[in-house]
Amino acid sequence: MTHELASIIDFIRYGASRFSAAGLTFGHSHDNPIDEATHLVLASLHLPPDIPPAYGAGRLTTAERERVLALIERRVNERLPVAYLVGETWFAGLKFKSDRRALVPRSPIAELIESGFQPWLDHRHVERALDLCTGSGCIGIAMAEYNPEWQVDIVDISDDALSLARENIVFQHVEGRVEAIKSDLFNGLKGRRYDLIVSNPPYVTEDEYAALPGEYSHEPKLGLTSGEDGLDICVRMLNEAADYLTEDGLLIVEVGESEHALAALLPEVPFVWIEFKVGAMGVFAIERRDLIEHADAIRAAANARQGR
Repeated sequence: MTHELASIIDFIRYGASRFSAAGLTFGHSHDNPIDEATHLVLASLHLPPDIPPAYGAGRLTTAERERVLALIERRVNERLPVAYLVGETWFAGLKFKSDRRALVPRSPIAELIESGFQPWLDHRHVERALDLCTGSGCIGIAMAEYNPEWQVDIVDISDDALSLARENIVFQHVEGRVEAIKSDLFNGLKGRRYDLIVSNPPYVTEDEYAALPGEYSHEPKLGLTSGEDGLDICVRMLNEAADYLTEDGLLIVEVGESEHALAALLPEVPFVWIEFKVGAMGVFAIERRDLIEHADAIRAAANARQGR
């Protein structure tokens, strides 16, 4: 019956219906089948997501029809994220290349970037910023795009992720202000200090990973899991970050559902849990001075994870 489909809106409606009927999971930039189908159809036609509604009546060529229908069927049958199927996605209002080398860009930190990190950066001067565990580079590159006066380092341990991040640096024309560095957290950053460190590190527990829908199996596990409680990387980051922050530096980290485990692990540490438009999203902010004040408790937690 697909021969009856003609317009852009026809294919978006058809894709949304196929996705709903197939019981797909929507967790890679979209949370519903209509937005997911819109992304797939428009991107496959090389059209922006904000085209005027009148374009919805535009008819597809035979080649375009075949391409869109093939992608819809792959989304259903292979459970591939749309971003991987079309090779691109949007984050903080910017388009990024996306493929299996790194997680599909998604984080509530985009809202912070778009709002200028207010009120967290009120009366705080930022010259250098760091995106730790950068993946595709989306957070650090977006920070540079929204703050042209900043110098931004983006760091990952994965060669695959860094190759994609470097492509996105060129894609967004920020080569002069963003540097991609291979490093196991801070190990490759000796002597560097940052006014702001932002991170969306792996924080999925092993049990959670085992229960994830098929869509997530296409993403690198290295970018998702972080020990039994999802906090191995976060605790290590907390233990080391003060040495890489300037005196009034700020650390912002996303830990998602591991928020409760972190609060229970370090109850005396004054994490400030950020409220977003949709509510709490497991993202905290903490000052360098608070990391130093509570360094003993943080160090003990970090050492316990290393069996010391």
